[in-house]
Amino acid sequence: KKFVLEERYQNFQNVLNNRTRYITVVLEDIFQSQNASAVLRTADCFGIQDVHVIENKNVYQLNPDVTLGSSNWLNINKYKNKENNTLDTIHHLKNNGYRIIATSPHKNDVDLEHFDLSKGKTALFFGTEINGLSDIVLENADEYLKIPMFGFTESFNISVSAAIVLYDLTTKLRKSEIIWQLSDTEKDEIMLSWLKQTLRKPELLIKSFYLRK
Repeated sequence: KKFVLEERYQNFQNVLNNRTRYITVVLEDIFQSQNASAVLRTADCFGIQDVHVIENKNVYQLNPDVTLGSSNWLNINKYKNKENNTLDTIHHLKNNGYRIIATSPHKNDVDLEHFDLSKGKTALFFGTEINGLSDIVLENADEYLKIPMFGFTESFNISVSAAIVLYDLTTKLRKSEIIWQLSDTEKDEIMLSWLKQTLRKPELLIKSFYLRK
């Protein structure tokens, strides 16, 4: 803390107080870096701390002109080393108490307006514009979420979809009685990560700090 300006530290505190892991975002095989990067920026803007990136066929590449540094403040978890990275991601999230929500029209889908956040932590899966989500996601989803549309076009761009969904759900979440905030331990861990990113040679400073104790 003493190595950064007080104003910057307070800004970190304010952002952390509005961060959540109750909702998380999952990107499956997004091949256009500008779209995936735009979703990261949107996630940061709406206070989402964790983004999960599945790389089965397509490798995610950061587009700094789009993210504008937002990726520095997120926990980006990549899944790329298993035979089926999508299934690995689903199992990981379910084991951590998340509902798997496919953002895709389905016979049992729910309109965004009526989606119930009180059922539990929510992992929102977004797929490519061309193929959408994989059959594995659709077969393992707990619920299906759709954005009502009234024109000729059948889908939004993924970054637009993510922005609409995250704005709606985070607004509802913050108005609800759900405990959506990070724990004190989570805040401390993330704060340390953020502080280290703002310092030159942070490991040397940390080592020096502990040597003086």
